[in-house]
Amino acid sequence: MFERIIAITLGSILIGIGVNGFIIPHHLMEGGMIGIGLIAKYLWEFEIGLTIIILSLPIYIFTYFFNRHYFVSSIHGLLLSSFFIDILKPLRSSFDLPILLSAVVGGSLIGIGIGLMLRYRTSTGGLDLLAQFCSTITPINVGVIIFIFDFTIILTGSQLIESTSLIYSLLAVSFVGLFTTYCTYSYAEK
Repeated sequence: MFERIIAITLGSILIGIGVNGFIIPHHLMEGGMIGIGLIAKYLWEFEIGLTIIILSLPIYIFTYFFNRHYFVSSIHGLLLSSFFIDILKPLRSSFDLPILLSAVVGGSLIGIGIGLMLRYRTSTGGLDLLAQFCSTITPINVGVIIFIFDFTIILTGSQLIESTSLIYSLLAVSFVGLFTTYCTYSYAEK
């Protein structure tokens, strides 16, 4: 249990650093609820973490009634990652990296954070939680469902960012996927 708490906390901090230190300064996009939170921030200056929590509530209510295991295993990850995304916003002016390096570093940090949390059987919840649930009632792999959600969100968000930023956003999302896969794959091998 102690290791899980450390993993959730460290993963949430890495996600908060990746989003605030590297993604937001270059107006990049992400997938999942983080991506929806970024759209709300770019359009209306909403707090990203609070937006993620509010938009995740219907998913969590649904999950509470239909699969409490998913609810219990993800609620802490949702709350802590959202908290650190909002509390670490002073990092938005802390790093001065070129957009390419920011996309790689930001995507890597977010991917490691998410992968670390998944390694200890928790997640940031939101659309990943919905995808987990959908994969139990359909023959579609959870990774494919998450990819469809992420692609849709980035496509929607691409209307808000420059085409150059879109390319780097896709690079960042690729690094999120790469490091999430690596962290969870290396754990499964042990």
